Amino acid sequence: MGDIEVSAIPTRRLDLLPLAVQHADEMAAVLADPALHSFIGGAPYTAPELRARYERLSAGSPSPGTVWLNWVVRLRDDAPAALVGTVQATVTEGGTTAEIAWVVGTPWQGKGIAKEAAAGLAGWLTRRGVRTLVAHIHPDHHASASVAAAVGLLPTPERQDGEVRWRFPAVPDVPHAPHAPHSDVPRPDVPRSG
Repeated sequence: MGDIEVSAIPTRRLDLLPLAVQHADEMAAVLADPALHSFIGGAPYTAPELRARYERLSAGSPSPGTVWLNWVVRLRDDAPAALVGTVQATVTEGGTTAEIAWVVGTPWQGKGIAKEAAAGLAGWLTRRGVRTLVAHIHPDHHASASVAAAVGLLPTPERQDGEVRWRFPAVPDVPHAPHAPHSDVPRPDVPRSG
């Protein structure tokens, strides 16, 4: 998985495009709503901060055995097509496990975009040998919980930094935790779903 080439992922309405530094200015506007940080804390990045972040992400993980994969989400139906969010995966364990995360800008939420983007990402990863998908979602973030469930992840009793660990495939005989929803811009080291 370390030498995997990130490619565009088309879905019914979307194109997941490999993240590039030049996306930062447009994405800073997409992710500017402070409400996106309700479940993860922090504040929106400025365009220069986002450019620096995208440079770090594009350089790849400094940790051996960890691969960062990042895409921007473009909605083709908008005229002209517009960037509306991001998806990411942090792949570990020899390419068999991926922590996934998503975020969609406030104006485009509630339209199934996060579900479609996350499903496209999950399919792309599993076709490349990833067997386990994980997401960490705030227990009160019902929209993100809905996205995780739509992709086939199930909540587990495990918590990390107060967030519910969702997993596919499900661990047998694990009771379901309460649904938990969406968050904002994921950190590259600990993906958060938004």
